[in-house]
Amino acid sequence: MNKKKICVVGLGYIGLPTSALLANRGYEVHGVDVVQSTVDTINQGKIHIVEPELDTFVHAAVNSGKLKADTKPTHADIFVIAVPTPFHDGYVPNIDYVLSATKSIAPYLQDGNMVILESTSPVGTTDKIEEVLKENGIDTSKLYVAHCPERVLPGHIMRELVENDRIVGGTTPEATKLTAEFYREFVEGEVLETDAKTAEMAKLTENSFRDTNIAFANELSMLCDKFAINVWELIALANRHPRVNILSPGAGVGGHCIAVDPWFIVHAGGEAAKMIRTAREVNNYKTEWAIEKIKNVALKFEAEKGRKAKVACMGLAFKPDIDDLRESPALYIVRKLKEDGVDVLAVEPNIQNHEEFEIVQYKKALEIADIVTFLVAHKEFKRVTVDTNLDFCGVLNK
Repeated sequence: MNKKKICVVGLGYIGLPTSALLANRGYEVHGVDVVQSTVDTINQGKIHIVEPELDTFVHAAVNSGKLKADTKPTHADIFVIAVPTPFHDGYVPNIDYVLSATKSIAPYLQDGNMVILESTSPVGTTDKIEEVLKENGIDTSKLYVAHCPERVLPGHIMRELVENDRIVGGTTPEATKLTAEFYREFVEGEVLETDAKTAEMAKLTENSFRDTNIAFANELSMLCDKFAINVWELIALANRHPRVNILSPGAGVGGHCIAVDPWFIVHAGGEAAKMIRTAREVNNYKTEWAIEKIKNVALKFEAEKGRKAKVACMGLAFKPDIDDLRESPALYIVRKLKEDGVDVLAVEPNIQNHEEFEIVQYKKALEIADIVTFLVAHKEFKRVTVDTNLDFCGVLNK
């Protein structure tokens, strides 16, 4: 293997696992994060996020001397940008972190370096990186700039970084070829080559497809509630058709990818993105619908018992068995319930503290709650038997 020095900018849910994986494969990795406490934690061989197996990878990488973290970049052969790409108000794409990361590495770039954007981004962002580098005096004709979007599932990141197929799109054919060769050194899945804009659109398309399918399930669940039909039984029956595979409904859609990426297409596509926009609206509405369902049960309890109900909200993360709260519908539900005067018990077994809520241990919450609403299907909750004396709002995220 051709040993290379790699600088990874952004040590979050993608950057840190990627850094640890590469370091354990023998690369010299310099990780960069703007948060000093994150840097300090990693340099101690520890992790600041919850992800199965990541702690072992990071501990081994740091102990081997192959992974070091800092708040500033350094000279390297390959620069990987793995920073957040949220949106501004009105669902306008926000690539400020990408542009800031690009400016931060500019002083360290040398001829022949590779610059890879892994952050899921609006179409044209990789070209924008080249523009920013040129504005900072860099001759980009002597660099290889490409986009290789991550395709991993939280909770399975370490395995999927290696096993999943990857899409590589460069701003030039040469950049595509060299970047693809780099990924083939550690990716067991197929590395597919295209251009930068197609690679960007491919990732947005994947998550928009998933969002649309979830929207169908969520809309179905609201219809079944109206018709007094058990949606779980209905889906199980419908899925017996050999060409039907309806997903499970939930409290909405969260996470940085599915809840965000479709808006990148809608923003650029305008009126042409009708179905993608509608799916986003349905999934956002499902969260509001869930809030009203819970509030109605709480109001009924208060009318019957003459006191406010304690509502145990089981789960804050955006999906089961992780600590990731980004765009979480469960967190939004708990926040809105509290704002509306509901006495909530916030339960999240994957985090210890939260700036807004006191985190209640789930067994204690079940003991003192009047109403239990399961928002996230964490493994701890699957073993729970709810007391029949409690009001029960159902599993909103199976």
